[in-house]
Amino acid sequence: MTAVNVSRKIFWAMAAFIVVMSLTFMLITSAVVRGLLGELTPSSNQEHISALSRTLADYYEQHGGSWNGVEKLAPSDLLHGVQDASLILYDDHDRKLAIYGSAAEPLIRGLGAEYRIEADGRVIGSFRYYDSEISVISKVKLGISHGVGFLLIVSAVVFIVDALLAAYWISRRLTSPLRRLVSAIEQIKEGRHGVQVPVTTKDEYGEVASAFNRMSLQLGRAEEARRNLVADVAHELRTPLSIMRGKMEMLQQQGEAVEPEHLLPLQDELIRLTRLVDDLHQLSLAEAGKLSFEFSRTDIRTLLEQTLERLMPRAQDAGISMTLTSQAGSTMIMVDPGRITQVFLNLLTNAIQHTPHGGSIRVILSEVQDANGRPWLEIAVKDSGTGIDAKHLPNLFDRFYRADASRSRHSGGMGLGLAIAKEFVAAHQGTIDAESSPGTGTTFRVRLPYDREDRL
Repeated sequence: MTAVNVSRKIFWAMAAFIVVMSLTFMLITSAVVRGLLGELTPSSNQEHISALSRTLADYYEQHGGSWNGVEKLAPSDLLHGVQDASLILYDDHDRKLAIYGSAAEPLIRGLGAEYRIEADGRVIGSFRYYDSEISVISKVKLGISHGVGFLLIVSAVVFIVDALLAAYWISRRLTSPLRRLVSAIEQIKEGRHGVQVPVTTKDEYGEVASAFNRMSLQLGRAEEARRNLVADVAHELRTPLSIMRGKMEMLQQQGEAVEPEHLLPLQDELIRLTRLVDDLHQLSLAEAGKLSFEFSRTDIRTLLEQTLERLMPRAQDAGISMTLTSQAGSTMIMVDPGRITQVFLNLLTNAIQHTPHGGSIRVILSEVQDANGRPWLEIAVKDSGTGIDAKHLPNLFDRFYRADASRSRHSGGMGLGLAIAKEFVAAHQGTIDAESSPGTGTTFRVRLPYDREDRL
């Protein structure tokens, strides 16, 4: 409905403009033609016309400012022997007083030329004069006037019709992207997220269509993520709840006092549930931008050394070596030490879980520059583990995503660690990505920006 209204508004606005401009052109052209035709007068009888005007004015003054008896004047006294000459005399109120000459009154009125009679600076009457020369000029004037008028009317009608058709086509064409956009919006309102509209131009309409397509895709992804989140949370909660319910039913059926060691599996599941809820809460706050951060100048190398020392016993038990190498000139940057430690704990824990006995994990710090020459501190976590298939890499940082669907939840976590790490790094204005292929290990790269003070 909106697109139709806009189309009509554009059409009627253009139509009004076209009609007004056409009428204005007609009026101006007609006025110019009339002005030019008014200058078209015979020059040969101007002296005779002047003498005739003086004769009539003298008669008026000689009779005390009255036209009484003027109809008795002899035509020869007025027309001075001009053949085919005739005239009609009028008073100052355009009342007919007399007719002189042999020409019919309609002919004099139609083809004669009108002149005023003045005395003492005021108009006392007028007369319409007709002769053969004036008749020819009058016919020319009428022919030109009627011809120009007819051409103006025909041209205006043709122009207005053509212009209105063009205005209708332009209004429909200008609003066609809006109609497609409105149709797509209606589809989104009905729940068909991700619908796209064709982008056929590079103007403002094309920009609006492109922005709508991006928004639609984001809405589709958000809706899909919402459905997946609900399904994943329900799935993750179902397993520990089922275990706890089974254990509780078994203990109830035994009808005996519960030994403390029998409660340990229940405690483990409660811990898992608590961790799941805490991770979801952290992730939701980070995605909403409501998670609090306490930034301070921190030596990332020292922080990583402490993190590696914390995980070293676990790596040694698995027969994995861990090393830290720094190739950066400065490792002091503004970060939240607690949040960034959680990022590297997640990355190193995943590396330990997916690196076989005898493998290695290397943490490398280096200074890199982006395409704009801006310096970044890059922390690369490289393992010699099983690697990840390329098809899983685009979804690696999604919630509850596992590259190995058969992996045990107890041994492999709940699929929230990398999603949380991504949000924490983004909150530091940094980036995180992964490179991997099956059998060659995986490399996670975290890039954090330097501030000016960090480089000093």
